Amino acid sequence: GQVVDMKTIIDGRRYDTELATLVASWTNHHNRGDFRRVEEDLYLTPSGAWFIHGAGGPMTEYAVPCGDGTTGSERIIPLSEGGAYDWLEEHGFTDQLEEHFADRIQDA
Repeated sequence: GQVVDMKTIIDGRRYDTELATLVASWTNHHNRGDFRRVEEDLYLTPSGAWFIHGAGGPMTEYAVPCGDGTTGSERIIPLSEGGAYDWLEEHGFTDQLEEHFADRIQDA
């Protein structure tokens, strides 16, 4: 992924980017120094759990309070299967949708 390896425990479940499979990477294409830049990597754990490892600047949903303002941060966000499907669809990852969610897709 674009961001460093990270692990965290949420609701008693460990999410570890090193042990999970990177399925897709997305960025909003703002320059690296831009406060609005967002990078997200979608992962699938060996046990079938989906999560995003995301990072963003101080003018994104990843902003956290810092002194009198905000700073960028990174965090892991667990997703349901439906949430992973929606994320892939929203960002145009057709191949990954067909690979992981073939049972949900039908020809128009």
